[in-house]
Amino acid sequence: MKFLIDNWMLISIALASGGMLVWPMISGALNADALSASGAVQLINREKAVVVDVCEAAEFAAGHVTGAKNVPLSEFETRLPAVVKNKALPLILVCASGARASRAVAIAKKLGYQQAQSLGGGLKSWKEANLPLEKA
Repeated sequence: MKFLIDNWMLISIALASGGMLVWPMISGALNADALSASGAVQLINREKAVVVDVCEAAEFAAGHVTGAKNVPLSEFETRLPAVVKNKALPLILVCASGARASRAVAIAKKLGYQQAQSLGGGLKSWKEANLPLEKA
């Protein structure tokens, strides 16, 4: 017990550093359906994935993934079947940070798009990977 009391600072540093090492694994498990930017590029190139941006029109006009179609989350359930007719194609859902896209994945899967995935980190991660953007 004396050892713990005498070395409380070292023990707390060891616990904090251990927590920092484990955090990426925990945060990655929470968003398991999320796709990395490089994974999204592979799906687009190899499997002809359709990119759907769920941001509002003003955000979409400011910058979006090249070739993305805009279906705002507020209209997603009604407009998606008209915009993406082939439910067998992989669907990549994108928003600014990834939060709205994650909600859109659940809606898309309910509509029958079983290969729907969100872009982890959203448009921010796309920019960080230095991938091209398009402005309307």
